[in-house]
Amino acid sequence: MRVKDIMSRPVYTVRSTDSVEHAAALLADRGITAAPVYDVGGELVGMVSEGDLLWHRVPAEPTAHLRLVSVADDRPKLVADVMSSDPVTTWPDADLADAAQTMLDRDVRSLPVLHDGDVVGMISRRDILRTVVRTDDVLCHEVQHRLDEYAAGTHRWIAAVSQGDVTVAGDFDDEAERIVVAVLARTVPGVAAVQVIAKTG
Repeated sequence: MRVKDIMSRPVYTVRSTDSVEHAAALLADRGITAAPVYDVGGELVGMVSEGDLLWHRVPAEPTAHLRLVSVADDRPKLVADVMSSDPVTTWPDADLADAAQTMLDRDVRSLPVLHDGDVVGMISRRDILRTVVRTDDVLCHEVQHRLDEYAAGTHRWIAAVSQGDVTVAGDFDDEAERIVVAVLARTVPGVAAVQVIAKTG
C-alpha cells in the first residue's frame, strides 16, 4: 500500500508569522494534530503540532497563576517560536511501511506528503493505525464489494480473509483477468497479501 492511498486531504497550513493562538484554533477546528508551516515566501519551513503549541502554555508549577509578576510576556507568541524546523517528509508513492518506520525513527507523529515540492497531503500515525487495524470481516466485505462491482454486480468470485491475507477463488477468462482481480483485492486498505485460485473441474 502507498502513502497516497490513505493520506489526508485537503492540507491545512499555517504561516511562521501566525500567532500561536491562531495555529491552536486551526488544529482544534479541523480536528488535526499538526500542520505544515510556510514562511512568507511560500516555502515549507517546519511543522507545528499540538505538543509544540502547548509546550510553553501549560505552567509546570500549578500555582504559577498566583504570582504577582506575570510571565505571559515570556511565552512564545508566533508559530516560528515553537515549530519544529526542517520537517521530515514523504511522497505519494512511498510504501506505507517505510513512512511508518520513518515516523518511528524520527519520533514524529505526522508527515507532509510532497509532490514536485508542494504539500499534497498529510499522513499521521493515526491514519496508519486506522488502516492496518481492521478485522478480517471488514476486509472481506470490502474486497468482495470491489470484486462484485468489477463483475458488473455478479458474484463471479468468492473472497475469504484470514489475518489480513486474502484468498479469491473463482473462474477467470484469462491470465489478465486473474491479475486484475488480484490487484483489486490488494487495493483494499489493510490487506496484507492476496492469493488468487482458479476453480478446477
